[in-house]
Amino acid sequence: MKISILTVLLALVTTFSFGQENNTYKSTLTKMMQVSGSEVTFKTAIDQMISMIKQQQSNIPNEFWDEFVTEINKDAIGKLVDLILPVYQKHLTEADLRQLIAFYETPIGKKFAEKTPLITRESMAAGQEWGRQIGEKVENKLKEKGYLKQ
Repeated sequence: MKISILTVLLALVTTFSFGQENNTYKSTLTKMMQVSGSEVTFKTAIDQMISMIKQQQSNIPNEFWDEFVTEINKDAIGKLVDLILPVYQKHLTEADLRQLIAFYETPIGKKFAEKTPLITRESMAAGQEWGRQIGEKVENKLKEKGYLKQ
């Protein structure tokens, strides 16, 4: 009987301890997302997705979209954090996250967070051009070797 009680108590203490550790990590991850600019980037992505759907569904009144955006913005980031939490826990310790936060709170970290969306957008355009060039080279080489007809 004593062993059963001790086993149950140990399980409860372990579960409680892990739950607290997980909540601490989650709040640290949330702060890192805020100071790094990731939260703003994700909110922008949500707005862009809704804008695309809104264009496709032009018959739906703006009041619906305004209400929907308000509703989704209430917990979208929290739900995202819940989904990516295990990924971050797999690769970074909470101490790592705290160091990232410290970096993003420096002047260069703030500048980097501010400029990351612009860098990403411009890099994607450069990447598309790079891909186009490679595709063009493949096509030319295939034509040169006789695999594609002109």
